[in-house]
Amino acid sequence: MPAEGPRGAKLNSRWLTVVGIGEDGLAGLGDEAKQLIAQAEVIFGGKRHLALVAAFAKGEARAWPVPFDAEMADVLALAGRRVCVLASGDPFFHGVGATLARKVEPREMHVIPAPSAISLAAARLGWALQDIETVSLHGRPLDLIRPLLQPNAHILALTSDGEAPAAIARLLAELDFGASRLTVLEALGGPNEKLRTARADAFDLENINPLNVLAIEIDSNPQARVLPLTVGLADHLFDHDGQITKREIRSITLSTLAPRRGELLWDIGAASGSIGIEWMLAHPSMRAIAIEADPTRAARIGRNAATCGVPGLVVVEGSAPRALARLDTPDAIFIGGGGSDTGVLNAAIKALRTGGRLVANAVTLEMEALLLDRHVSLGGDLIRINISRASPVGTMQAWRPAMPVTQWSWVKP
Repeated sequence: MPAEGPRGAKLNSRWLTVVGIGEDGLAGLGDEAKQLIAQAEVIFGGKRHLALVAAFAKGEARAWPVPFDAEMADVLALAGRRVCVLASGDPFFHGVGATLARKVEPREMHVIPAPSAISLAAARLGWALQDIETVSLHGRPLDLIRPLLQPNAHILALTSDGEAPAAIARLLAELDFGASRLTVLEALGGPNEKLRTARADAFDLENINPLNVLAIEIDSNPQARVLPLTVGLADHLFDHDGQITKREIRSITLSTLAPRRGELLWDIGAASGSIGIEWMLAHPSMRAIAIEADPTRAARIGRNAATCGVPGLVVVEGSAPRALARLDTPDAIFIGGGGSDTGVLNAAIKALRTGGRLVANAVTLEMEALLLDRHVSLGGDLIRINISRASPVGTMQAWRPAMPVTQWSWVKP
């Protein structure tokens, strides 16, 4: 029986060809890729890509719509015909190939990749790909680069346009990474390829080709804003009004929440947003929603998320439990503030998926009583955390205890 493709089309073979193409156009394509392009009835791609193969292609050329249709409706409507999609470099490295693969079965696709811009950049610089950090800033916030700014790191960043390298240089200088060496690699693989270098704090390169990769060799000073790779960021890295889960308590809380790849956290009563932010810093796939009733704090959470390199954190301004309605089902929930309000804890328990984790911290007697009751009725783990800090007493030092925190953690059966 023939395979069934998108929208029920009956297919006898691979109908969709995806060809990676570089700046050298046809010269960089093998015989197989050229033959498949020539045989295609319809060819999709950016205007630049279509122009590179115009002298060779025989089928109907269709430029991508603006704005880009991530649902790929035009491509899927032609299922069963000979269709070719042109992509930059490796279609599965931040490319259209990954988008298509969410709609089309792999057995219906014939993919011929070319070297990605990242691979070409590493080859030009002599950098080992396994030893560097890579990030796509194409159409995405530049703040995403912040967690990668580690001493002596080597970073390759895909950019959106010719203005991005200067903007990144300004950000590095502001964060005291001004001595870092920046190399702009333009139009890689084509006749207009160019490499130019400047320090971040003296960046003066102009007329940069919009098709560029930025290579960064990090050089930091002791004042540089480095985000540690472990949980428990210093409190001063967050803007807050005193309402923040303190560093030591936050470390224990995040350990108990046990982040796993691709999971979603609800941070209820988020205050500064520190828990949700560090949850997202655990891995680029992590997601978090911060729920905060105070508008000033809600705005502050957004700023903290950006300055900590996780601008994708979603902030919901409102009071729980009402603000929890219609949010995506969470894998984990943290309740740091407002947990003793009527209905909040019950709503969180109800919303959590089966197997999900809930962690709630209490400093008030009212919230502690509520957690003790849930521990009796539902089980889970109950701990008390006591932290003391040395502080001056006259000319000497003594321990000054912080308010104890009662923490209940529970996995939904």
